[in-house]
Amino acid sequence: MTSAHSSGGFGGHGPGPGLAAGAQGLWDMLEQMRSTFEKKVMPRVSRGDVRATVLSLLAEEPMHGYQIISEISTRSGGTWKPSAGSVYPTLQLLADEGMITAEESGGRKTYSLTDAGRAEAEETADRATPWAGVGARGPMGALPKAGVELAHAAAQVARTGTPEQVQEAISVLVDARRRLHGILAED
Repeated sequence: MTSAHSSGGFGGHGPGPGLAAGAQGLWDMLEQMRSTFEKKVMPRVSRGDVRATVLSLLAEEPMHGYQIISEISTRSGGTWKPSAGSVYPTLQLLADEGMITAEESGGRKTYSLTDAGRAEAEETADRATPWAGVGARGPMGALPKAGVELAHAAAQVARTGTPEQVQEAISVLVDARRRLHGILAED
């Protein structure tokens, strides 16, 4: 394995010693893009948000845990896909509090609101849901997510690519930037 492979991950460690000097600018740009998306577009979700979101979805119809996870991901345009480790404990807590009931069918528990759960869902209905930004203009969260994925791919080329591959990646990114600006110029 070369020294370029041991350069660390994408996330502040910088390029490895095997990179050409010109790749530093690419690395800096990618770090700035990642940082911008993480801070401004993909905020952390608190436990209260998971709870309010679960109640909001169950107010629409009974669902099982995987449906809840999938629905949140779909409605948020992929910007938030809560883990089972956050959804299932929330469901258990809501059941313990008498907010939901679980009915087992076909090996799956389907959750539905109790009267107390409906009351709390109505109280928290004014909270912004993670899919509030998804509307007539499409899933606005999908664009930043695609940008972050692009940044990760470019960082991988920067870490492990040959100097020729790095130069080709830079050309692709420059072309992508021009094409994106061209989209705005079409109006």
